[in-house]
Parts: sequence; C-alpha cells; structure tokens
Amino acid sequence: MEALKTLIQDMFHKDCSACTDQEVYEALLAYTKKMLAAKGYQDGKKKIYYISAEFLIGKLLSNNLINLGIYDDVTEFLRENGKSLAEIESVEPEPSLGNGGLGRLAACFLDSIATLGLPGEGIGLNYHLGLFRQVFEDNLQHEMPNPWITPDSWLTATDVTYMVPFRGFSLKSTMYTIDVAGYENKAIRLNLFDIDLADESMVHDGIAFNKKDILHNLTLFLYPDDSDEDGRKLRIYQQYFMVSNAAQRILDEAAARGSNFHDLADYAVVQINDTHPSMIIPEFIRLLGERGIAFEEAAEIVSHVCAYTNHTILAEALEKWPIQYLEDIVPQLVPIIRRLDEKVKAKYPQENLTIIDSNQLVHMAHMDIHYGFSINGVAALHTEILKNSELHQFYEIYPEKFNNKTNGITFRRWLMYCNRPLAKYITSLIGDGWKKDAAQLKQLFDFEEDQEVLSQLLAIKADAKKNCKEFIFENTGIEIDENSVFDIQIKRLHEYKRQQLNALYVIYKYLEIKEGRKPERTITFIFGAKAAPAYYIAKDIIHLLLTLETLIQNDPEVSPYMKLVMVENYNVSAAEKLIPACNISEQISLASKEASGTGNMKFMLNGAVTLGTMDGANVEISDLVGKENIYIFGESSDEVIRHYEKMDYHSRAIYESDADIKKYVDFIVSEPMLKYGREEHLRNVYNELLNKDWFMTLLDLKDYIKVKDQAFEDYEDRTAWAKKMLVNIAQAGFFSSDRTIEQYNKDIWHLN
Repeated sequence: MEALKTLIQDMFHKDCSACTDQEVYEALLAYTKKMLAAKGYQDGKKKIYYISAEFLIGKLLSNNLINLGIYDDVTEFLRENGKSLAEIESVEPEPSLGNGGLGRLAACFLDSIATLGLPGEGIGLNYHLGLFRQVFEDNLQHEMPNPWITPDSWLTATDVTYMVPFRGFSLKSTMYTIDVAGYENKAIRLNLFDIDLADESMVHDGIAFNKKDILHNLTLFLYPDDSDEDGRKLRIYQQYFMVSNAAQRILDEAAARGSNFHDLADYAVVQINDTHPSMIIPEFIRLLGERGIAFEEAAEIVSHVCAYTNHTILAEALEKWPIQYLEDIVPQLVPIIRRLDEKVKAKYPQENLTIIDSNQLVHMAHMDIHYGFSINGVAALHTEILKNSELHQFYEIYPEKFNNKTNGITFRRWLMYCNRPLAKYITSLIGDGWKKDAAQLKQLFDFEEDQEVLSQLLAIKADAKKNCKEFIFENTGIEIDENSVFDIQIKRLHEYKRQQLNALYVIYKYLEIKEGRKPERTITFIFGAKAAPAYYIAKDIIHLLLTLETLIQNDPEVSPYMKLVMVENYNVSAAEKLIPACNISEQISLASKEASGTGNMKFMLNGAVTLGTMDGANVEISDLVGKENIYIFGESSDEVIRHYEKMDYHSRAIYESDADIKKYVDFIVSEPMLKYGREEHLRNVYNELLNKDWFMTLLDLKDYIKVKDQAFEDYEDRTAWAKKMLVNIAQAGFFSSDRTIEQYNKDIWHLN
C-alpha cells in the first residue's frame, strides 16, 4: 500500500490518518482508476456491444477493490490509519443510471463479460438525475431529482464525439466512460453518451421540467414521464440519441480493426437489451448507406449483427411508436423502416407480423425479430411462453432464432461484497474455487447434516439482521426486532409483482392479532419499491403500504408482534443491506407475468428461502432446490393464461363469495386506515381489486395466506430451516451471470 500512501501524500500533503473521509475517497478513486488502467482492457477482433437504456451499477469502490484483489489490503491500510472503508463508502454517490432488474442485470453482465475475458462494452446514456429520488411525505411517494455526478467520480470524459441528426437540428455528443473491472482480469468499459448543454437547473417542483427543450433536457432523466405526447417524444429523442451514438462508434471501431463494413458481423455483435435500443437497426442501415452500401445488402448485414433480448411478457411493455412521432423526430429513419416493413409484408402479410400495423404504429420488437439473428427469453418458462403464446407467430416462421438464456447475477457483488462473513465462511468450508466457478457451491451439500455448519449459517444470518436493523432505523426511524422473521419484498412497484397481495396478507395478520391469535414470533415485513411517476395505481399501493406501516406503529396491541417498514428510495445500496438479512424472499408475481426476476437469485444465494409462484426463474429455483426448500403457492402459468383467454376471472365474484377475503379488502377503506391514509388513494386500490384486479390478486390470496403461514411455522424449527438455507446457497451456482454470459457467447456472440 506504499503507492496509495504516496498518492494521498501527493494529493493532500498529509498522511491518511489526517485526511477527511471525502479526501480518502478521492484518493482511493484515483488509485483504483490508475490500477484499472494499468491492468489494461479486453480486446479482440470481434466485440460485443451491450446496448441498454439502463445500467444499475451501484457504488463501485468496493466492487472494484474486490475484483482487483486489493480489498483486504486497502481495508487493513485504512484501519491502521484510523479509517473505516464502510465510512469511506458512505461518501460515494450511487450512480443514477438504472431503475430495476433490467438495469441491474446489465450491470452484472458487464462484470461477467470482463471477468470472462471477453472483448466488449456497454453503451447507454449518462443520465444526470436518474429515475428520481423517492421521498415519503404524508404516506405518499414524492419524486425529487437524484443528482450523482460530481467533479470526482468514476466518470471519465473522452474526446469521442458524434453529431446526431434530428428534424431541424443536430446534437453533438460527448462520450464518458466508466471502467468495469473483471475479477482477477482486465477491465471493459461502460460508455455513456451525454450532451454538453444538459441543464439540471431547469428542473423545478420535484421533477417537473420543460419536455420540449430537447437541447437542454435530453439526458436529465431516465424514463421521463410519458403520460403526455411531449414525454413520449422525449423518450424517442433519447433512444435515437443512444443508438445513433452507438452505431457510429461501432462502425468507427470496426473500421479501425480492419472491417470493410461488408464483413461487419465478423467484427461486431450488438445485444439489444429490451426494445429501447431497437432503432439501431434502421440507423445502422442509414449509416451503411452513407458509406456506399445499398439498402438490401445493408439490411442483410445488420440482420447478422443484431440480437434481441426480450424481457417481458406484458404486451404494453413492448414499445410501439406512432410513425408520425418518428416523422417528427427522426424523419431520416422513416423511409428505411417503411422499406423494412414492405419486405416483411411481401413475405408475411399477416397483421400480427408487420412492423408498421394498420394503426400506423411501429412495433419495435417486431423489427428486432425480423432483422435480428437471435431472440432470447430470460428464463426457461418465459422463453416457452414467448414461443407458445406471446410471440408464437414469429416462432412459427423463425424457430431457429429463438433460444433461452436464464438470467444470472454476479456473485462478486451479491455475495463476496455484500455478505463478506458468509463468503468467508463458505471459502473456509470448500476453498475459494467457487469465486470463479460458482457450480462449486454444490460442495456445501457435504455439510448438510453438520450441526456446527448449520449453526454458523444461522449466526451469520443473525449478524446480517442486526446490521439491517441499524440500516432500517437510519432509513425509516422504525426500530425492528432482529430476532423477528424478516419477510422481504424489494422490487419495482408494479401490479403484476403484486405488492398488493402482500399488503392483504399484512391486513389478515393484523386482524388475526387483534382477535387474539398472535404469531409464534414477531414478523417484520420489509418493502422497497419505486413507482413510476405517472403510474398512479402503483403510487396508491405505496400509500396503502405506508398507511399500514403507520397504523401498525401506532397500535400498541399489534406492534409488539408485527412491523411493516417501507424503505425510502430503495436502490442498490439498500439491497446490499437487506438481501443478506432476509429470511423469506417474496417472489409473488402472477404466474406467467414475470420474465425471470434476479432478486430471487440474490436472496437464494444469501440463504433466504423463496415464497413464490411458479413464475419466471422461480421455476428453475424450485427444480434445483426441491419442493421442500421453497414455498410455492397460486395457480400455474397455464391456468392463468387460460383465465385470460376465457376472460372468466372476476374478482368481485370472489370478494362476494368469500367472507374472509371481503373482510381483508374492506379493511383497506376502514376507519382505522382512514385515520392515517387518504381516502382517495386507498379507495383507488380498493376499487381496483374489486372491479378489475387484472393480475388476479384475489385468486391466489387464500393459498398465499396458507403457504405463508406454513413458512412462518416452519421457521421455528431452526435446524430444519438452516438446512433449507444451505440447500438454497449450494444450488445458487447455476444463477451466476458468468454462466449466463458463457451461454450468450457460445450460442449467440461467438467472440472467441
């Protein structure tokens, strides 16, 4: 650590012990950047360009120290100088570059691409204010800007610039890079494009701003409110800015490596992460045309370069833009898209296969499927639903394009960093081979009957819960019992993820306690979620949860037996505290609606037991751990799909025929709730459950209550529960993002 010691002296003219935490952070930032640059960057003839609207990368200092192999040395150096790495980390702002699972997956994939030594990079936008910073006031979500860019940050400006043409004007970009360290390997880069004119001062009254002022607002927010036309058009401006920069960079790099563009597929492969980057297809064709390549050949070239990952079964999440919007914003792409559509219609005239439908909507996913060479789902069940249902018409004509790539997570961040005591203990049992080959976690089965090991797993979990208790108190002001069972649901707030189902269980348990039936052990229900600013029913569900939190806190008859806490501004840093502490992982989406999930994998890896439906990757988790080590409830995906086909689900009929369910739903608008909540918002949730309930909350409620009660009862047999923990950890190796990326490379990218 002499080099770090010298660097601190050179930067601040004093020893580390005399520096502030901010100064030490700045020195570690400079030191780590220097080490990453010295390691060098992955290179090769053919390169993967992973293009995504979001990269939820989290704080980077400790992750980079781990991947560079110097975490322990730096920790010891700081300790000797009276400093704590945890306190230094608190100075680091968390990059506001993502929202939920899509962005966190992209971050994990970059880590694995670097770790596996593959040449590649991520490409996205440099959002100044992120999604938003969530603030709770009067039991309501309020949105505030979430600035994160400081003079000293992981962002490094480059001299790479491009001109991006829009109707009536062009915008000059600047490319910024963030190094992504591979574990004991070279780094790759996350390249983020920005405009120099971005003006954070134009934001007012929360996150309101002039959506028409593209010259100054383009890179301010991730997913700007699209409840009006200006917001929807701003998203198109953002998406085109992202892909035009990406395409220009890819062609420049390919040319520098020797490509004549006719052979572009030998030099580049593009992974289109969800539909946001779809316009890269016509943009590539446009740029190849400028370089002298005729349309037909350009379309053929692009169809061998671009691959598409589908992340959703929800039709409304597959973007469809009015052709007129594209005329207004990127008119240069419209003739290209029309020609692509004509080629499709000449061969496949069916309406459900067109790129431009009869309503003059451009289906971005359809363009990806026709003019990409690979279409993958992100969990076994998800891919089968795409093939057999949602995208069946495409599967019939392109069966060879469809494949599955079950999602994964990086174990460096989600175990080695966020749960160091557990990682250290696992290493003491089976060695450190699992850090590079996660399948070696299966060696833990050798200790399934070892009482000492089981006891130690429980002790590590208990310590994580104490740490989480401190975090919860700092975040919410609520004191929780670390000996209670921690039941956690942390994910984006969406009706299909069914936080409202969990809320109804809380109501059921509240009423049970009021009637004298008290749980064996105190239960702590923990939620973390942001709702999109214009997703009003989701914000109403947050209000329901916060109202329940207040009600329970103020009820001395109930609060000793249960607590509900909703973490404010849930982000990666919060997840790193909550996931190691979790006992029961809530993965309760309506079967057939969650493409995969990755939170389920992180919880499993850290010894939580899943309570969930047979949806997304829950299916594969269940197959791996066995029915006795997971709690499954609810109707199957096939049954749910049949309900939608027959349109035979009516929530009001269930409400009227089941007195218990009626009691729980009615409680939402009862006097105790109205004392702390606002009737307008609570009644919105109440009416939604009664009159629509599109994601069938009431259908699964009784089974959910039964199975969840069983899980709480089983938790009391501590040895048996510890065995469930061990099995989950031992079988988590399959869900390493290293495995996922190896499969992407083997089946799709073919980089080496």
